[in-house]
Amino acid sequence: MERKFKVIRGGMDSPLHSSKQFISAYVTDTRLMGVTGLYIHWGIEDESLSSDFHQFFYFDAEEYGFETYKSIMGNDIEEITVIESALLGGLGGKKVKLTEKEACYLVQEYARTNFRLAISLPKGREEYDFILQKDITLSAKEKSALMKKMCDPIHSENQLINYFLMRCFGRDLEAAAFLTDGTASLEAYSSYPISTLCKNTIDVCDGEAGTYLCESLIESGSNYRIVISEVALDGLTITSLTKRSDFKVTAAEAAMMLSRPEFITVYDLATDNDEFIDGCLAEITTNAMMTVHENGRLFLAFNKNNAHVDQAVFRLNEDVYGMFYISDFGQMIIASYQVSSIQSLELDLRKSNLRNYLNMTSKYEFKEPVLYEFIQSDFDDFEDFLEFIRE
Repeated sequence: MERKFKVIRGGMDSPLHSSKQFISAYVTDTRLMGVTGLYIHWGIEDESLSSDFHQFFYFDAEEYGFETYKSIMGNDIEEITVIESALLGGLGGKKVKLTEKEACYLVQEYARTNFRLAISLPKGREEYDFILQKDITLSAKEKSALMKKMCDPIHSENQLINYFLMRCFGRDLEAAAFLTDGTASLEAYSSYPISTLCKNTIDVCDGEAGTYLCESLIESGSNYRIVISEVALDGLTITSLTKRSDFKVTAAEAAMMLSRPEFITVYDLATDNDEFIDGCLAEITTNAMMTVHENGRLFLAFNKNNAHVDQAVFRLNEDVYGMFYISDFGQMIIASYQVSSIQSLELDLRKSNLRNYLNMTSKYEFKEPVLYEFIQSDFDDFEDFLEFIRE
């Protein structure tokens, strides 16, 4: 069907009052990371309007619930891509198709979570309220099928254990239970506040097949703790969880545990055209997230998947592929935690439209990350900052 587009004037011409036909929907398979992104595409057809209506929903299963809602009327592909990248790009998951019933049920579940947590629904309710008014019920079988769509397929013991502990420490017991045989207790960490699993080290217990000892570094409200747990598996299913011991650690001790090398390349940047710079970086770093700081802007480029979960030593921040910091004083600084990644970022810049505006001035390897420290400092120039911290 050929779609025509009209300027939205509000009132009866707006999507609020028009009949909507479901076209497509997807959810990210990132439920085991504690967050999901949902997209729904509607067609709008009535006497005064013919267009497309795109809705984006962001959900945090731990503390913030249904946190963000965005929408676009029409088919501006660039605008749709910008919102999709900003809202869902950093999740590192695949897009899994949903039926209309599944998509609308998820929106209602998001809203129910907010009501349970006494959290206000995000702005724009008038646009998605028609979904909340639908009469939708899923059977136990349908709920299980939907949960499978939302979860990264489990294919290893390390991946299973890391996801499970992440959900338990986050008090996201629905997702944690999905990984068990139905008999495992999920209350081992009930005395802790909702916590983030920053690092987890997995070792096989000697002489006990299918049993693993885990050392977890968790954080809540800038307070850190080491928790020793024993996890038992039957194949790729959790059968039991036992907390063995725990103790507090300082922020400095936690920083040492999370420390790793950082590779940095510094350029002089001969343009201050933000729109041009942003466009060039968008071509290099699809799904990047930008944050504004006092002396510049930081672009975080994330890995395209959550393969970092499938490690015997898991670090939460290993989902970052690379960083681009554009200072307000004519410098571009790129950083990564892997040699291969920093080399790829350098190559991408040499191929980009920024290449004629960049002059590489220095390259560094640090034993621990320093870029964030520079960004938060009062220094304008990275070299001046290095001289200061070396004194």
